[in-house]
Amino acid sequence: MFLGSFRFLIPRFSSSNNVTTILPRRLSSVPALENAKDSVIDLTLNSVVKVFCLSSTSSVLQPWQKRLPTKRSGSGFVVSNNKILTNAHVVANHTFVQVRKHGSPTKFKAKVEAVGHDCDLAILKISSKKFWKDLKPLDLGDVPRPNETVFVVGYPQGGDNISITKGVVSRVEVTTYAHSKANLMTIQTDAAINSGNSGGPAFMDNKVIGVAFQSIPSSQNIGYIIPSPVVKHFITSIAENGQFPGFCSLGISCQRMENAGIRRLFKMTPKMTGTLIRRVNPLSSCYGILKEKDVLLSIDGVSVRNDQTVVFRKTESINFNHLVSMKKPCETTSIKILREGKQHLFSINIKPVEPLIPECNKYDKVPSYYIFAGFVFLPLTQAYMDLAHVSESFSGKIRKKAGEQIVILSQILEDDINAGYRDLEDLQVKEVNGVKVDNMKHLRQLIEKCCTQNLRLDLENGYIINIDHKSGKSVSPKILKRYGIPKAMSKDL
Repeated sequence: MFLGSFRFLIPRFSSSNNVTTILPRRLSSVPALENAKDSVIDLTLNSVVKVFCLSSTSSVLQPWQKRLPTKRSGSGFVVSNNKILTNAHVVANHTFVQVRKHGSPTKFKAKVEAVGHDCDLAILKISSKKFWKDLKPLDLGDVPRPNETVFVVGYPQGGDNISITKGVVSRVEVTTYAHSKANLMTIQTDAAINSGNSGGPAFMDNKVIGVAFQSIPSSQNIGYIIPSPVVKHFITSIAENGQFPGFCSLGISCQRMENAGIRRLFKMTPKMTGTLIRRVNPLSSCYGILKEKDVLLSIDGVSVRNDQTVVFRKTESINFNHLVSMKKPCETTSIKILREGKQHLFSINIKPVEPLIPECNKYDKVPSYYIFAGFVFLPLTQAYMDLAHVSESFSGKIRKKAGEQIVILSQILEDDINAGYRDLEDLQVKEVNGVKVDNMKHLRQLIEKCCTQNLRLDLENGYIINIDHKSGKSVSPKILKRYGIPKAMSKDL
């Protein structure tokens, strides 16, 4: 979960003893809606499957330790080319995945072929020909409009058979995906979406309009669906690249311009609308082209409003970042800006921009760590910030060069070599012997290639650590053995 908007992921964990009742929907007496439900039932029986996942994660604070495996289940459905689409959070950190068809007692082994943690989607592959007998792929449709009826299908908790719930679309807008903290288009619905529904399809007019993926348990019947444009973007990217490259971004931070005074300050005419660029990420494609205090007027000819939205389907609006996120990497984008009262038009080949403090790197990989003389070093991630007492000043910082990481002295495994430094934990390592630290690999190189007696670490807030390098090197294996740690560093280092 994340606390900002109180949204929660919804895989079904087998260890849970809580049973959430799927509230009955008031079915319309209109025959057309009843027929639509009958059609959905016919479609789903040979297309929607239950996904079983055994997963194991590493400890965030002690990444050399693996936690006990956990079981969870979710839903999925057949798409083209004999593939199963489900949520990334259903199979995150998987060690073993199985899939079961409706009405069958047999579970088939599945391979996670591709994952897009940003958009919380994953593609599964099942090699058994027996599994695919009588299964049919589902077609993707368009984004429904508010108040249109949708059906959500899956295997929620409370039973083992397939479940179908009905609701209406409340709104379509850009919101935060709980799994990745990415801001992408979502569909909000009042159809019951409970634990275990994750990865199941949502239907309208016999076509899939999205994938169920999260809800707000504290609120009655507020669920979220990943809409078809995001799903299509993911599937197309996998087909073209073999893996998901992420979502494109302009790499800019902006301020709304709803106040007439700020529009006047930046020489906007009464008919102009736009958003003020506050910062440009040095690693984005826009760096060196767009500047701070530029006013972003339009993207591909679509005017940006003063509240940072653009027109969507004539009568609706959506955040302008949606236009950018649906672009392919290196696709040319036309950007119009106002600079010192003059308009400029640029063509920019945009690309994804990696954050300085990543969220999704906690999935499907062993976290990085390095231990020397009892000092435990970790890269700063969002998962670490959620658990440790690190400075809030790191939030919102951006990378200034490729590969940059914030390296943290996470903890100190006490020994005579590090005596007196036990309070210097959860602090950034800024320099090693006067050299600025770029990332974890650089830190390791600086420490291991130290050719002086003193090994000096400069930390944030002016704290300093100094030990004898040769003594630290000789005592490190003993410290690891004493604390039962098998390796001094993760494999990636």
